[in-house]
Amino acid sequence: MIRKILLPTILGILAYGFWISPDFKQIAAGVAIFLFGMLALEEGFKAFTGGLLENLLRRTTNKLWKSLSFGIVSTTIMQSSSLVSVITISFLSAGLIPLAAGIGIIFGANLGTTTGAWLVAGFGLKVKISAYAMPMLVFGIILVFQKSRELKGIGYVLAGLGFLFLGIHHMKEGFDAFKDSIDLAQYAVAGYPGIFLFALLGLIATVVMQSSHATLVLIITALAAQQITYENALALAIGANIGTTITAIIGALSANVEGRRLAAAHLIFNVVTAFVAIALIYKLAIAVDSISAWLGIAETDYTLKLAVFHTLFNALGIVLMLPLIGKMVVFLEKTFQRRARTAAEPRFLNDAAFELGDTAIEAVRKETLHLYDNAFEIIASGLSLHGDEILSDRPLKDIVATSRKPITIDIDKEYNDTVKNLYAEIVGFIGEAQTSMTSEQAEELFELRAAGRDIVEAIKDTKHLQKNLSNYLNADNAEVRQEYDAIRCQVARVMRQLDDVRKEGEDSAAILSIDTLKLEIKESDNQFDHNLDGLVRKQLITPQMATSLMNDGSYAYDVSKHLIKMGEILFSTGSMAIREAERSLALDDEEMALLMEDDINNQAGANR
Repeated sequence: MIRKILLPTILGILAYGFWISPDFKQIAAGVAIFLFGMLALEEGFKAFTGGLLENLLRRTTNKLWKSLSFGIVSTTIMQSSSLVSVITISFLSAGLIPLAAGIGIIFGANLGTTTGAWLVAGFGLKVKISAYAMPMLVFGIILVFQKSRELKGIGYVLAGLGFLFLGIHHMKEGFDAFKDSIDLAQYAVAGYPGIFLFALLGLIATVVMQSSHATLVLIITALAAQQITYENALALAIGANIGTTITAIIGALSANVEGRRLAAAHLIFNVVTAFVAIALIYKLAIAVDSISAWLGIAETDYTLKLAVFHTLFNALGIVLMLPLIGKMVVFLEKTFQRRARTAAEPRFLNDAAFELGDTAIEAVRKETLHLYDNAFEIIASGLSLHGDEILSDRPLKDIVATSRKPITIDIDKEYNDTVKNLYAEIVGFIGEAQTSMTSEQAEELFELRAAGRDIVEAIKDTKHLQKNLSNYLNADNAEVRQEYDAIRCQVARVMRQLDDVRKEGEDSAAILSIDTLKLEIKESDNQFDHNLDGLVRKQLITPQMATSLMNDGSYAYDVSKHLIKMGEILFSTGSMAIREAERSLALDDEEMALLMEDDINNQAGANR
């Protein structure tokens, strides 16, 4: 409802402004060009997020000062606290960084955004930057049309900078011309009423434009043209600081609870900082005068003094709020609690994860792990075993020998209730996410989808295995009972060892140990066939029992094989290059067959 009213109102005000003043038209066009430049700049930097930025962000989570530094440096380079906020929310939603690290990055981004004011006040207004804008636009647009992702990214960055410079030029020219017809400074309001009024105007302007950079450039160019007073400019800058949280809030609407917590932290920080700045504005202005004199800034250079003020009150906010991050995390976790979800509901798939390729991949990986957790209980119950017992330290043979009571489970119902819909959500998410990814990232998603399919196939094979297994669990024939126990043991051993690999995380040795598991289940399958031949030959089991064992032994082998294929993809959590190296070292089917053949030949030689 608000949007329906707000947009026509803004358009109406702009149309009226264009009608009464051509100079206003130039200012508005300057703002529009500047905002378009911001969009192009963000698009350009996104082209370089396919690994570099993500790896840097991961390394900034272990210490608070690193998170803070990342926020400052990344915002200074990209000149977009909005992009840094969106990336941070995306990483937080995918579970790649903790909340405290995310808050540290947001704090740093607030300080990093002050560099924009320094650049505009110190360089943009003192040099004819439109002369630099034209070559940047020409080279940038040429590169945008190239096929290479990196060249496109550079093109967008150059074009974005060109549009930023051009926008600043038009705003400056517009205000210079505007003062000849209308003097906005006559509407200045002194004292605290003026501070609160202009802080509100700064907030509204930033909410409308969704860019504190654009608001600051507008304030600085208006101040340079003496269209607003220095005191009112300070208040506008404070308001812009509060308004910049709108981007994080909008981004959090499509995120999970972690993203909403971060947006709330951003709002708390900026509001507290703003109120402190308002309360101490006159004392801060005195401090700005002292700092400016020390830096050699002229007493009447109000644009640079505004940049000093902007930096000072943001730094003050960080000093005040940094010791409270721990308490803030506790407060936010209590205030924004995770809603109870059914086992079939996605936990990590959300729109925020689409923002970057790596966060989309990690969201799918975590959701596929959730899928496996659901499947684990179904497969365990299908074996008439309990999942917690399989994962215990107790010998599996003892567990299987004492688990004689069949567990009644409708695998079809459990599959439909906890697996089918969740897998469909994963497949749908992958289909949407891959459209904006590099070919390597898309390949990673395809592999994760294949891991999900292996989980589904393992459940289906368990369903076929379950019926005969339940019938022979307490059979009078000790031989058939023993063979079914061996089947249960084999699958349970695979499940336990895969859990060990999962716990090891990025340990490459653990991932490569899956090769040993592959050989073990192949040897176990061969031994099973050998035992079955002996039992049939000695007539220790009936032909019907032999048929059931042959079929179920095959199903058990398939369950194990699907789970191992899933584990190779799902439990490797290092970088893409590391995962590729691990998989290149893993044994393929042909190599495994050769090893088995050598093993059989060695055994035959030993028997001779």
